[in-house]
Amino acid sequence: MRPRHDDPEIPDSIEARDLEKSARAELKTLSKDNADWVARHLVAASVYLDVDPELAHRHAQSAARRAGRIAVVRETLAITAYAIGDFALALRELRTYRRISGRNDQLPLMVDSERGVGRPDRALEVGRSVDRSTLPATVQVGLAIAMSGARLDQGKPDLALAELEIPQLDPDRAFSYSPALFSAYAEVLEELGRTAEATDWRARADRAEAALGAPAESELVEIFEVELEEDDEADAAGDAAFATSRAPDDDGTGATDEIDDPGAVLEDDVAAVLAEGEHLEHEAASVDPMQTADQTDEGAPDGPVPHAD
Repeated sequence: MRPRHDDPEIPDSIEARDLEKSARAELKTLSKDNADWVARHLVAASVYLDVDPELAHRHAQSAARRAGRIAVVRETLAITAYAIGDFALALRELRTYRRISGRNDQLPLMVDSERGVGRPDRALEVGRSVDRSTLPATVQVGLAIAMSGARLDQGKPDLALAELEIPQLDPDRAFSYSPALFSAYAEVLEELGRTAEATDWRARADRAEAALGAPAESELVEIFEVELEEDDEADAAGDAAFATSRAPDDDGTGATDEIDDPGAVLEDDVAAVLAEGEHLEHEAASVDPMQTADQTDEGAPDGPVPHAD
């Protein structure tokens, strides 16, 4: 007989549609009822991960019992196992996830799990098994931090610092991964006795976090304020005004809110052209014929004619 499992209760407020769309797509091989049930457990695991990792892990285990061949399910189980400190289970599940999905996005967690079971040498081997240039920037940073930790486990802080000196370690700009990267760099500097530099990088980490506003922010922001010249400010204001005037309506026609009657604008333009024509005729009548002839003999001016802005 199969052992009986007591699945944790799922709050009514958690629905299957709360699961990320890409994860839901992975569950399409299951029956609808089972897919919804698994989806709700996955959402619950995500909700409780930070506040109650043990409960989150139970939800992930419940999902795995019904959908053990789905990559996102094994990934969730690995993450919750890591959260409760079961690094051996996390490592096993991460390997399964990697084999099913063919993805390396959880490579930093694999390296850290190897560290968790006391194998820093093996952690470094795992980290070097993939060409880092093929990984997204966020994964590259996570891997650098994990590899640096493995170097610290080996008692080699100099090499730990070198692991973190990657292109993403930009002191003047911040992405979502920057606070963690800056903090890790400060920690290794502290380990090396370079206290003043460590203090500077901790301050950068704080500024980066404040500038980003939210941990999930992915857009690049400048950490330090940049004062624009007056001309640049005017250009920026002009660009903003132009963008506003060109913003499409809700109906997608490209018309702007400022122009209610395009026909009226066209009539005004025609009137302006006619008025300009009368003005030019008046000027032509008042020009000295001899002066005009002289100018004609001189021919066209040398050099290219500048284009009007």
